[in-house]
Amino acid sequence: MPMDILKFLSDNIYLVILASVSGGMLLWPMLRGSLGGSASLNTLQATQMINREDALMLDVRDAAAFAGGHILNARNIPLAQLEARVADLGKQKDKGKPIIVHCETGVRSTGAVAVLNKQGFEKVFTLAGGIAAWKQAGLPTEK
Repeated sequence: MPMDILKFLSDNIYLVILASVSGGMLLWPMLRGSLGGSASLNTLQATQMINREDALMLDVRDAAAFAGGHILNARNIPLAQLEARVADLGKQKDKGKPIIVHCETGVRSTGAVAVLNKQGFEKVFTLAGGIAAWKQAGLPTEK
């Protein structure tokens, strides 16, 4: 019996690898969340948080990208300047309002969340897919 299993595995190694990789991809989001990864919101969750809890939208793209179009009422602090300008968000911290950090696609915003968490901000989220997902959902932007 054990030889049959080994023969099956060796004959179907590509299927075994494919199954392992796809299973890992399905488990990754759950593992990331339990390992302290940043909480991510989709566009619906973000708009609900903006409307219900007056969440701050923090755009961490550079000033030129922000000027080209951004989410309504978003504040811009480029990621490279975030640690030096975290005091600009001091009032937000005192009020306990949530902060939704976004960039173009959602990659850089996770680094910004880590910076803000390190500075003591507790309700910090990333916008899954960034402003690209926001635009794709047909939500309003301004220049």
